[in-house]
Amino acid sequence: MAALAFTPQIQRPPIPPFSIPTKAPKSRTKTRVSLQPSPTFSDPFVLQLAETLEDSLPSSSSSPPLPLQKLRDTSSETLLSTPWPSRKDEPFRFTDTSFIRHSQIHPITHPPHSSTLSGISSNTQLPNLLVADGYVVNSENLSELPNGVFVGSLLELPDESVMTRVCELLSNSFCGDLFWSINGIGAPDVTVVYVPEGCKVESPICLRYISVEGRDKGSNELPVSNPRVFVLVERGGEIGIVEEFFGKDGKKSYWANSVLEVVVGEGGKVRHSYIQRQSLNAAHIKWTSVQQEASSTYELIEVSSGGKLSRHNVHIQQLGPETVTELSTLHLSVSDQTQDLHSRLIMDHPRGYSRQLHKCIVAHSLGQAVFDGNVKVNRYAQQTDAGQLTRSLLLEPRATVNVKPNLQIIADDVKCSHGAAISDLEETQLFYFLARGINLETARKALLFSFGAEVIERLPYFVRKEVESDIRELLEPTLKGSS
Repeated sequence: MAALAFTPQIQRPPIPPFSIPTKAPKSRTKTRVSLQPSPTFSDPFVLQLAETLEDSLPSSSSSPPLPLQKLRDTSSETLLSTPWPSRKDEPFRFTDTSFIRHSQIHPITHPPHSSTLSGISSNTQLPNLLVADGYVVNSENLSELPNGVFVGSLLELPDESVMTRVCELLSNSFCGDLFWSINGIGAPDVTVVYVPEGCKVESPICLRYISVEGRDKGSNELPVSNPRVFVLVERGGEIGIVEEFFGKDGKKSYWANSVLEVVVGEGGKVRHSYIQRQSLNAAHIKWTSVQQEASSTYELIEVSSGGKLSRHNVHIQQLGPETVTELSTLHLSVSDQTQDLHSRLIMDHPRGYSRQLHKCIVAHSLGQAVFDGNVKVNRYAQQTDAGQLTRSLLLEPRATVNVKPNLQIIADDVKCSHGAAISDLEETQLFYFLARGINLETARKALLFSFGAEVIERLPYFVRKEVESDIRELLEPTLKGSS
């Protein structure tokens, strides 16, 4: 019923760079990266994808802003020297990306027509952005934000000093895997959320990502979008960010490849809610990179239930003492889905605090969940308090979960713990309900919803009810089938 994996991390040896021939100059301005050839390490699929992404960028009579161009150049160099991941690579040992690899990938080159977005509801009470197929197409209530707070395109930053600060951090940011680099080349723009020093934004910023363009199930074509967001909270600032990913058509096939970067200044606080309910035929890959300065707080609440392939890579680094990190996730697999969470937390300074709770429910015989959580407590991170727990429910005989909670402790004065539990619903708990005249379906429903409630109840109130309703609807066939 379950597979439990505890394996060492395998590092890929460095791959020398190489180049691809440049095409004839076009009317629009572009910069191609020229690298030395090394056919031994070339991956034709990745090379073709890199050129396709580069050619898909919007035409412009002038060069893109320097930070955006540097991002594309750096991503190109990394992408062209990295092969497509396979099951032989340790980070993808249990995650099959062949669904994407064997498709004809077509970057989405323009935002959808406004008529296709009719009927898309939004919470009009809160500041929000609507991002369609990777392009910002609408914004509401941003004028109500406090003075100095900015939400919008990198190209529209009004303050030169803020532009310099953002560009400096964006250029020196963490670099992830192949999919991070794909986003770096293909992102048409960078959406910036800036909070000045000491500013506390009471209303959360809602970022709603909708995938409009898609193909019917069975088609070999796969449209891809690459939204990218950069959040900078200066010293003592506070903000809430709510990200919601969904598809206009719940049966279409597409690929959403998203990146979110967060920098939290000293004493700052960021509360990040992430809700993923894409089409069950879609691929959804997301990177979240967080840098926390001293005495800052970052909290992530995640609920992921959509996508045929869904993977969330979380990389967090504590850059100062007395830093707080809390991660809570709930994954749900109700069909032949893969729900994957790979997280890495690096603690380098004294008196750091972290808590990670991962929960998943696999309710289909072909469904699987993957959890690889790494917490590294380095030598100078004395008096660290770190806890990690993963709990999984398998509701079908062939349902699968692969978990690897991992603590790497070098410091000697710490309080750290981790644990993993995998099971079906316990017979003793079901018997407790049955003995009191409650039928089996109601009993299973109560236990399942209470299992996920520990994470869902931490979401902001204005999205909590909608998420609860979605979870109930997805689990209803399973509950009826078991009654």
